[in-house]
Amino acid sequence: QVQLVESGGGLVQAGGSLRLSCAVSGSIVSIETMGWYRQVPGKQRELVVEVTSGSKTNYADSVKGRFTISRDNAKNTVHLQMNSLKVEDTNVYYCKARIRSGAPVRSYVYWGQGTQVTVSS
Repeated sequence: QVQLVESGGGLVQAGGSLRLSCAVSGSIVSIETMGWYRQVPGKQRELVVEVTSGSKTNYADSVKGRFTISRDNAKNTVHLQMNSLKVEDTNVYYCKARIRSGAPVRSYVYWGQGTQVTVSS
């Protein structure tokens, strides 16, 4: 089975930094896109940033200049460096990946379990 496992969340003071990681494991043909989304209870899940296999990125306006996504293709891992964190960044952050896998090979969307990021004032 393909699995996405996030790590790196936690509690941080406003202005601080966190680095989230998402590791993909399982039988994978290729990873087409990876990204991060966030969702607070009662609200719709929203895009934070996505990156394609060609390294094209798409950041939400609210995080531009503060968050940076990077991919380590050799390790099937994506990272989200979050700097200058604000209280409003408090959320559950989810890793998302579109992956070619299975038999027959098809494109599937997978989600991680989520990691909590809490920013205190």
